[in-house]
Amino acid sequence: MSDFLSAPYVLEYTYTRSTGPVIGRFLESLRYGVLEGVKTADGRVLCPPLEYDEAGDPTTDEFVQLRPAGTVKSWTWVAEPRKGHPLDRPFAFALIQIDGADNAMLHVVDAGKQKRMKTGMRVRLRWAEERNGTILDIACFEPVLPYLPGPVRLEYDVKPGQHYTAFLKGLQEGKLIGGRDPESGKVYVPPRAADPVTGNPTSEYVEVADTGVLTTFTIIRIPFGAQKLKPPYCFGAIVVDGADMPIHHLVSGVPHDQIRMGMRVKAKWKPKKEWETSLENILYFEPTGEPDAPFESYEEHL
Repeated sequence: MSDFLSAPYVLEYTYTRSTGPVIGRFLESLRYGVLEGVKTADGRVLCPPLEYDEAGDPTTDEFVQLRPAGTVKSWTWVAEPRKGHPLDRPFAFALIQIDGADNAMLHVVDAGKQKRMKTGMRVRLRWAEERNGTILDIACFEPVLPYLPGPVRLEYDVKPGQHYTAFLKGLQEGKLIGGRDPESGKVYVPPRAADPVTGNPTSEYVEVADTGVLTTFTIIRIPFGAQKLKPPYCFGAIVVDGADMPIHHLVSGVPHDQIRMGMRVKAKWKPKKEWETSLENILYFEPTGEPDAPFESYEEHL
């Protein structure tokens, strides 16, 4: 015979049982959004509460309120939930040790994806919207994020001062302005109030070139918050011609594996109509195509 008969069959046990004073109190507390454990004779805390500990000794009647969070001790993933499972999407059955308890309770972790589940991960309790005094009053546990959003915003006016104002106004005209120490002759870009070596005022402003030498650089490959550019990109220290200290800016216009120390670069400016009092008037520095500068010419800036 090739046509075998089949019919649906249901096996169920319609028991009704008393919960007793210990588990009964535990379940009744869940109805009101309270998670409790019970103390053993030797001072440990069991959650869920039991009438007897693992050695068969009776527990005390001292209940302890616990934090609704814990740690996953072990778990198994359910990729295809069945009818009657607590969630209708993939989830984990896990042994969870509630904070303050000495044993673990079996419950559900709604992690979303299996790769999020880890032994030792922190989870917190999610209460059911409607509670009626059963273990299902705990809808599930969910992963605790290892960070908290902490946005900070400050609004204030900045006064750049005399020397940096001269530098910013120069950028608005497509110029790089530095300040010169009349004694040593060194030029600092942006200008500063005094030469850091001699202490002399750098009150003499001079225009320097928008070409120079790339001394050191780094390739940023890791994304982070508030990042304006998508990695990877290069940020370098550039000593422009006529200056004695580097400015820091983006380096582009060349594959990253061709960027090198000593490379001659020039500023790539925004269109003139977009110029403001900002160093962002320069989009980036790019290679000039000239031979690299000898190491001795920029080694003091490393």
